[in-house]
Amino acid sequence: MKQRSIFAAIGAAVLLVLATGRMALSDSLGATTSSTTAAVAAATSGCGKAPTLRSGSQTITTSGKNRTWILRIPDNYDNSHPYRLIMAYHWLNGTAQIVDSGGSDGAVWAYYGLKQLSNNSTIFIAPQGINNGWGNSNGEDLTFTDDVLRLVENDLCVDTTQRFAMGWSYGGSMSFAVACARPTVFRAVAVYSGANLSGCNGGTQPVAYMGIHGIHDSVLNISNGRSLRDRFVSNNGCTPMTPREPTQGSLTHITTTYSGCRAGYPVVWAAFDGDHTPSPNDGSTSTSGARTWTSGEVWRFFTQFQSGPSPSPSPSPSPSPSPSPSPSPSPSPSPSPSPSPSPSPSGG
Repeated sequence: MKQRSIFAAIGAAVLLVLATGRMALSDSLGATTSSTTAAVAAATSGCGKAPTLRSGSQTITTSGKNRTWILRIPDNYDNSHPYRLIMAYHWLNGTAQIVDSGGSDGAVWAYYGLKQLSNNSTIFIAPQGINNGWGNSNGEDLTFTDDVLRLVENDLCVDTTQRFAMGWSYGGSMSFAVACARPTVFRAVAVYSGANLSGCNGGTQPVAYMGIHGIHDSVLNISNGRSLRDRFVSNNGCTPMTPREPTQGSLTHITTTYSGCRAGYPVVWAAFDGDHTPSPNDGSTSTSGARTWTSGEVWRFFTQFQSGPSPSPSPSPSPSPSPSPSPSPSPSPSPSPSPSPSPSPSGG
């Protein structure tokens, strides 16, 4: 694989994403869900209904635009059972379809490997970004997220204390934006190789947080991932520390769980000896969704949280919107035909 030229192209696209823009975010779903998470039952209005939604591609009008997304409902769906829900964001020039199918790795890598691990216990959503990215201009991608959740939860039985977000690269950046702006909506997030590309409106409340990053990421330097992590180390009241990270050439990963965090708000950091990929393999420079350790670790991180109300965060001042980059229309790397988790034109 011609990684050097590919990374150069991806890097150029990422720099364009970082160049300009501000966003103002809607927090309507966050406001309504704040009271919802206090309810032990945590069941949505879709519970008990015969669902009208079906697994597959969906469309919705939001912020005046037609947006698409993919829904996967468990095969044995029971409308009396509140389900865990995972929203998985794609990378720059990736697609919802690739997240959903697993691409060249197939079903084992669908939804970053979590769908197979879920064994029909979870509802999955793969949103499609505008121009295959998550610029979140004027908060439109957060509003898209809100509107999709609202539609799904009005039709399906969802446990509102068991919502999770995840994504790689630009998708990781969007997951970070969700953690900042929707802390009472999502119980936890997993950010693979992310940076602050989609903004951080709010960003003062605790959210259970897992960050994964390669120590020699040539697209989004690991310093970006550390910075995102440290925001939630602070928000979650964890004891500051410098986690161990593997040495270059070791072909290993080191996972650190911070100590001192507020009950229910852990922070986990997994650094690996590798580049810009969501699916590193210990002991090898190759990458594979079928053999990576990341899916198992993220699944364990998400499933440690039991159904029920989240710990109540301490009151904090309402933050003003912070500047966030929005991508300008510009050339970008051609999308990969598959979600090959190895560094590819899909990254960024």
